[in-house]
Amino acid sequence: MKNTFGVEIIPEIEAERLRKLHDYQILDTETDGPFKHIAALAAHIFKVPIALVSFVDAERVWFKGNVGMENTTEVDRGDSLCSLSILRQEATVFRDALQEPCLAENPLVAGEFGLRFYAAVPITTYDGYNLGAVCILDKEPREFTIDDKITLEYMAKLVMDELDLWKCQLYTQTIL
Repeated sequence: MKNTFGVEIIPEIEAERLRKLHDYQILDTETDGPFKHIAALAAHIFKVPIALVSFVDAERVWFKGNVGMENTTEVDRGDSLCSLSILRQEATVFRDALQEPCLAENPLVAGEFGLRFYAAVPITTYDGYNLGAVCILDKEPREFTIDDKITLEYMAKLVMDELDLWKCQLYTQTIL
């Protein structure tokens, strides 16, 4: 896998993290529903053109909720800033991505897409595995306050609650 960041993007617990992600059977499923609603809410609240509910798989980042990039369902993991956001328990914020040395070679920042602002909070299981992120993006630099961080954290928790409901529904379908 290519890596455009110049820093390691694979966490030490990658095998266990991927096993947790795959247990949810969420990848490559329909993108309508609550996950899209959460992305739409994030775009509206933060007044950004792009908001995503993403899941970081082994080689790609797949979008379960997508506002502003509807024609894109996934991005290579080595290009997606979501790959950085799962490495931390707290928010990842780039107020002006052009000012970040680790993003100098990233095609989403340095290329035609023109990404300038990125903020994300990991979607974390109750036993501590970061499966993906709720992220907001803009092609203009932006500020990101403590209140913004708290709001995005709540959205990530909503996604995790929905993901657990999804898994319960899968379980119920298999035993019926």
